[in-house]
Amino acid sequence: MISAILLAAGKSKRLKGENKLIKNFKGKPLINHILKSLIKSKVNKIIIVLGFEEKKIRNVTLKSKKIAFLINSNYTKGISSSIKCGLKKISKKNEGFLIAHADMPLVSKTILNTLCSALKNKNKEIFVPVYKKKVGNPLAFKYSMIKSLKKIKGDSGAKKLIRFNKSKAQKVKVNSKSILIDFDQLKDFPSTT
Repeated sequence: MISAILLAAGKSKRLKGENKLIKNFKGKPLINHILKSLIKSKVNKIIIVLGFEEKKIRNVTLKSKKIAFLINSNYTKGISSSIKCGLKKISKKNEGFLIAHADMPLVSKTILNTLCSALKNKNKEIFVPVYKKKVGNPLAFKYSMIKSLKKIKGDSGAKKLIRFNKSKAQKVKVNSKSILIDFDQLKDFPSTT
């Protein structure tokens, strides 16, 4: 079994009062783009970690039996608090899990499935998507990495952990720069949405 933790708790500070996850992109709320890819992928369970404006986000998200919601009451303490919140719902039955960002609408089912397949590698525990030598998201981890992930702090997320565990990591080449594109500012949303 493979789960995905979808990080959706942030305050969208750079969007001046608008919640980017419920803002329309190509006719639907931003969060639903990656959510649709996750639902169609080989991921068995999607844990959506909410915080800021959780009711508004929950009201617009796609519905699926794969989805479970969690509320991170400490979301102001940074991305690591949301990761740790999501880890609480990863069961020992999981071979591994992905950590995905809700503000990355262009990540496709193909990329998610490539990471799911990479989790079958017996020699590595961390799987990092790479496009033209640039590391992106989502990240994939074997279940064995949970204890290490529970120790991360602040707003650095899981990438710092990877730097300290290079021998456990494997780069996974992908053919799309979507793993590098997140929507943070108004200019990221085309005016034709």
